[in-house]
Amino acid sequence: MGLKNEAKSVYDTRTFYKEYVSGMNSRQLGLEFQSDSERLKKLYYDALQENNPSVQPKKIPFLQKVLSLLSALTKRLNPVRRLVFGVAMVGFLLYFLISIFEALFVVTIFSGLKPILMPVAFLSVLTILLIELLEKSDVQQELNFARDIQLSLLPPSTITKNNLEVYSFAATASEVGGDYVDVINTEKGTYVIIADVSGKGMSAALYMVRIQALVHLLVNKQHPSPKELLLELNDYIKSNKTDKTFVTGCVAFFPSDSNFFTFSRAGHNPPILYSKSNDSTYNLRTDGFALGMTSTKILKEKLVEKKFRFEEQDSILFYTDGLTEARNNRGEEFSAERLDGIMSIYGSLHSKTISRKVQTSLESFIGSEKNLDDITFTAVHRNPQGSLVASKE
Repeated sequence: MGLKNEAKSVYDTRTFYKEYVSGMNSRQLGLEFQSDSERLKKLYYDALQENNPSVQPKKIPFLQKVLSLLSALTKRLNPVRRLVFGVAMVGFLLYFLISIFEALFVVTIFSGLKPILMPVAFLSVLTILLIELLEKSDVQQELNFARDIQLSLLPPSTITKNNLEVYSFAATASEVGGDYVDVINTEKGTYVIIADVSGKGMSAALYMVRIQALVHLLVNKQHPSPKELLLELNDYIKSNKTDKTFVTGCVAFFPSDSNFFTFSRAGHNPPILYSKSNDSTYNLRTDGFALGMTSTKILKEKLVEKKFRFEEQDSILFYTDGLTEARNNRGEEFSAERLDGIMSIYGSLHSKTISRKVQTSLESFIGSEKNLDDITFTAVHRNPQGSLVASKE
């Protein structure tokens, strides 16, 4: 992955051309064309279903199909733009009708308008396009602002306490995402939480922010165990009967000056633990449903909380499914097995080193492919007592 040169330079025709054709390779054009085609196809079928709910698409007359699609498109315009668009369509239609009549040597009362019909129609459509692009740009700026707010709520990349160090990485598939990672230091120890809200985009991001606020409130007020924290979150999610959202998550609590941690998992990807003394990796597959899928009473019976040893130079990697399910251009997944191999080799090193190795391996694997899901992971490492905690890599 190359880095864009952000140094200021002279803006000329060549620069404009390079910016204009950036991303216009055959593969990217194909992907964008397929995406736009699927979006238009969905709009078309939704319009047919809305206007003709009891009729099969094959039995709908062609003109009615065209009008249904045109109606669905123009409904997205405000009244003024819809009026301008209508004038443009009438202008195009009159221009071609006059041209047909002239070819038949028939003069109409509209013939004198022909020289101005095409320019007026074209400028009308161009004006609508420019205004829509400007509006889209404003929306994009709002989304970027929302992204900045969401990123500001995430923990710093590197957090240290005593001989414990945590390094986190987060990348959203769109402007905002539904992955949640947090590191909360308390007097009794450190909580590490990772979760994945169902869905993507703004709705998942807003839900994630609500979950984060509740987690901080519960941790600061109650100092719950990992299982207790997940049960409280499930209570909150299930309190709204109309809410169909569910959340997978893991919570680990590392007590201060202790060589163990307590852990509970609610339907989330099992973290990978590296043990230095055994030079082995372990998947922490504990039982538990995703939050929001069942009542708190049933979840309490199924959710398991376990204690694991966490000694000097041991590490643990938490991650969301966006990491293991990231695909390359052959459709192959990055996979948990590949992560396990990375932890087997680099698990005794600093958390920052582990995270960088995962990130480098992922970038090399997916190449120029776009992320289809949010990617989040956190590495936790215990340094030897008295050693330098922060890595300078």
